[in-house]
Amino acid sequence: MAILPICIKGEPVLHTVAAPVTEFDDSLRTLVADMFETMDAAPGVGLAAPQVGVGLRLFVYSYDSEATGPWRGVAINPTLLITPTEPGEPDEDLESEGCLSFPGERFPLRRGERAVLSAVDLNNEPFTLDVSGWRARILQHEYDHLDGYLYLDRLGSGDWKTAERLTKKYRWGVPGLSWTPGVDDIDA
Repeated sequence: MAILPICIKGEPVLHTVAAPVTEFDDSLRTLVADMFETMDAAPGVGLAAPQVGVGLRLFVYSYDSEATGPWRGVAINPTLLITPTEPGEPDEDLESEGCLSFPGERFPLRRGERAVLSAVDLNNEPFTLDVSGWRARILQHEYDHLDGYLYLDRLGSGDWKTAERLTKKYRWGVPGLSWTPGVDDIDA
């Protein structure tokens, strides 16, 4: 297993719709194992293949809470249904999220409270997850990556402008930038 470099905002693969996975082989298993290792090292609660420069429709996730216990897996070729987002401004304390492709920053974002994910696992076996709360947020965030969106693309205008200023400040937003957990000094 290896820790992979994580693409930063501006890398074209992050802004492109990912292709379906068609080969369920050792290469895919290695990619998924490396993605888990990278996500854990970052640390993060999810990581999509485009974030490590691979334009395929898959992501890994991992979240542990006292209330719900450990939750970890891989979703390949997923579809996602979500409840409508409640109107109003997001709560900065309860609804803030970050992204390993925009490391070290967090912004409030309103998401649907519930999500139903249908996908296949590494053995091409179908499964369904019906989750709410943070688990639903994680699935929505990672699923967005597969459609070429960063959570920054969904921010309100004030936070979006702040994110754009930070993009310029850090000299991000261009191809070829990445960081490697445990190697690069980025506070993600």
